[in-house]
Amino acid sequence: MPLTQDANILRELAKRVADVAALPAQEEKKRLWRKLNACAPERPMVMIDQVCWNEMNVDGVLTLWCEDAECRDYEFYLRRTLYQWERFPVDMVVEPFIRIPRAIHNTGFGVQVQEDTATLDPTNDVVGHRYRNQFQTEDDLEKIRTPRISEDKDATARRMTEAHEIFDGILEPRPTGMDPYLSLWDPISTWMGVENALFALMEKPEYMHQLAKRVADGYMAMLDQAEEQGLLCEPQSLIHCTGAYADELPASGYNPEKPRAKDIWMFGLAQMFSTVSPQMFKEYEVAYTSPICERFGLVYYGCCDPLDGKMDEVRMIPKVRKVSMSPWVNEEKGAEQIGHDFVYSRKPNPAHLAFDDFDTELVRKHLSATKNVCEKYGCPLELVLKDISTVRYQPERLSRWADIAMGVICGK
Repeated sequence: MPLTQDANILRELAKRVADVAALPAQEEKKRLWRKLNACAPERPMVMIDQVCWNEMNVDGVLTLWCEDAECRDYEFYLRRTLYQWERFPVDMVVEPFIRIPRAIHNTGFGVQVQEDTATLDPTNDVVGHRYRNQFQTEDDLEKIRTPRISEDKDATARRMTEAHEIFDGILEPRPTGMDPYLSLWDPISTWMGVENALFALMEKPEYMHQLAKRVADGYMAMLDQAEEQGLLCEPQSLIHCTGAYADELPASGYNPEKPRAKDIWMFGLAQMFSTVSPQMFKEYEVAYTSPICERFGLVYYGCCDPLDGKMDEVRMIPKVRKVSMSPWVNEEKGAEQIGHDFVYSRKPNPAHLAFDDFDTELVRKHLSATKNVCEKYGCPLELVLKDISTVRYQPERLSRWADIAMGVICGK
């Protein structure tokens, strides 16, 4: 590994990140996130994540100069952190450490996705997918295997040694284990295609129960293995693009050498079920995910799936603390259902940044409507701009959105 030139590049970037991490604002942001995650917020919180980074490098500051592949990963993280902090930080927290991924291998469920893809912008990793149905017969169920988790300890040790050589005295290298998320139906949708899977729920309900159970059992087995081997991550800084700081985590008896599921957040979702009935959501999602969620300290639930009409069922899922309110919800209905009990995790519409002209007044009205409805029903609120596929190669739109959002939540 060519450390000399690469290490110099990384050290200089790390020094700048360390200076930012030392600012008093970081501890203040953590405190505010803890208040929000306890459903006792001092103000709404704002995050920007899942940025179209392919459109950000108009001035060259994101250009990578390291030669080694792992060093380039670190460089991208450091440059991206500085870029965001300087241009659209909102309530991001910059930590005084750098996470070094442990060399963990997961065999997966044994099913390889078969798909066709379509691309509009070759520089963007957002593509269209058409999945081929691999689950049509009883025999197809046998394709699913129990995942096996293992760590290459020598590879992890090598990564840590090299990270210490680069970052010691600047940023603390921290070995990072598995940060799990729970979706039975995202993988199933890639094995079958969403339309095929939805028809199968109606036409072959028992078959789909068997499929869901096999996947749920696989998740349980993965968790068992990760806990036994000490491969789970430490308490997170982020959970699904939002601040994860919480006074309740880690749980009593925490051992950093062997984290447990109850020490961390789980992120769960069933996006494919956006259009199914609450009863079907309860039967095929809540029933299978609840035993898994029960093992965790806290749960963030939902993503793009509109949950305003399924809150009675979401309440049945153990440990839920944050609930996603996607761009497609009825905000009044969602806020009334959430009330004081959960964090209303609003996903403002990222399409507003993709129009020919950036309409700042539209954005302001959109965000103000959310703030107003949450104040009406007493909902703890976070605004999470994510899934940003394009800003039409105008990065300044994100800075302007950030200014508008902070103005709205501060009443300006």
